[in-house]
Amino acid sequence: MFRTADIVLIAAMVSAAAFTYTTKHKVEAQLAEVRRIEAKIRFEEDSLTILKADWSLLTQPARLQKLAEIYQGELQLAPLEARQIVNADELPARPVEIEEIIARPRQGLARDNTDKTTTSGVVR
Repeated sequence: MFRTADIVLIAAMVSAAAFTYTTKHKVEAQLAEVRRIEAKIRFEEDSLTILKADWSLLTQPARLQKLAEIYQGELQLAPLEARQIVNADELPARPVEIEEIIARPRQGLARDNTDKTTTSGVVR
């Protein structure tokens, strides 16, 4: 009734159909993933556009001037002078306070990353 060639051809057709179905399913899943990623990219681009607009509003010179005038008493801002701009290698070295190093236990030094030395009255 069925010859061997017929059975082989039927098996080949079934396996080809199965391969086609699995390939189609994988492609659809990949397309869905691409669409999801593209939607995330669009969302991030929109967020970036909004953040740039916010930044441009917040950094308007007129707005900053008004804020500087309002908070002049609290901030005690002064105009920048040309002699204040230096390279990092031109800065003086920080003084080492031996008493502070000795006072702290050795284990505390390794864990405590805060720098409490002072440079010209400014605590860092």
